[in-house]
Amino acid sequence: MKRSRFSEEQIIGILKEHEAGVSVADLCRKHGVSDASIYKWKAKFGGMDVSEAKRLKALEDENTRLKRLLADAMLDNVALKDLFGKEMVTPAGKRKAVAHLWKAFGMSKAIGCCRMTMRYWTTWADDAGLRQRMRAIAQERRRFGYRRLHVLLKREGYAINHKKLFRLYREEKLAVRRRGGRKRAIGTRAPMTVPLAPNDRWSLDFVSDQLTDGRRFRILTVVDDCTRECLALVPDTSLSGRRVARELDRLVIERGKPTMVVSDNGSEFTSNAILTWADQSRVAWHYIAPRKPMQNAFIESFNGRLRDELLNETLFTSLAQARVALGCWRADYNNTRPHSQLGWKTPSEFAITCQPRRDLALRCAEGSAPAPVAPTARPGKSNSQGELRTG
Repeated sequence: MKRSRFSEEQIIGILKEHEAGVSVADLCRKHGVSDASIYKWKAKFGGMDVSEAKRLKALEDENTRLKRLLADAMLDNVALKDLFGKEMVTPAGKRKAVAHLWKAFGMSKAIGCCRMTMRYWTTWADDAGLRQRMRAIAQERRRFGYRRLHVLLKREGYAINHKKLFRLYREEKLAVRRRGGRKRAIGTRAPMTVPLAPNDRWSLDFVSDQLTDGRRFRILTVVDDCTRECLALVPDTSLSGRRVARELDRLVIERGKPTMVVSDNGSEFTSNAILTWADQSRVAWHYIAPRKPMQNAFIESFNGRLRDELLNETLFTSLAQARVALGCWRADYNNTRPHSQLGWKTPSEFAITCQPRRDLALRCAEGSAPAPVAPTARPGKSNSQGELRTG
């Protein structure tokens, strides 16, 4: 509606003239208004003074402003609900949201969004030649990543930033597939044999130490899990799979062939030499799970005793001295040192009294459920194996 060209003070003055006795026709002729306007002003401002008219006008303006604010708030609420679920994190997402509000609700493009964000459009080049050359090099050098591709492209004269090259590299899906870890031998899939008699199960592991001159050496430890005898302590600066196989052949000649050998997944135990030895000797080789030394508890406990009682107490000046000291400690361990898990007998004494009990061998032919470490003693009869524990 067109605003009136008369202010409230002027309208009140015209009405005062009418109250003083001036006719409506004279007022219309004098002020250039119609009689309808005079009667309308009289209905609205009749009996008011100038201050009251100003107060009424201010209230009307305030009411209009509040209605406009309420309408804007309701429109914003509806618009925000309509945008629910749309991504507005990236500049492209914000531009899509603004375009939707502009088309659906007629809202301004500049509300709630930077003008640079709304009006900026990327001007990336096509880079078709660069993409084609990059794909060709990646196909020729399949294990090269984007950094090496960047170097090769720079040699050919392409002036390109490494960040842009990485973006193109991802868009072309040229990422090098990461290879898994090395293949490991899995050995026998049968569960570990319960050690009920000598040579039922041997455990192997390595222990490391150093000489006084700083040279490192390793010790191959072999233990019979039933009698707890230390079968071998072989120190050397290098112990390969072939050396381990030769030591096992020597032990087989001295003690006989074991039913099963247990070890971790070290490179020496998973080498072709060990796999060939196990296949030719027809000995089941069981590998424990990676990072699970508790599955080979007998040899781990023995290694702890070896380090605590000998390695931490002795300074070795040469490998010859280490071989002599280890041989003496092995003889003492097998023949003199009482073992807490064998009823305080020595391993040699326990090996003499230990009789094979093949009728009580609780081996699992199928499945992977762990079998008991020792059989249950029958009532009225002593069972020397009942004293075995895994702790």
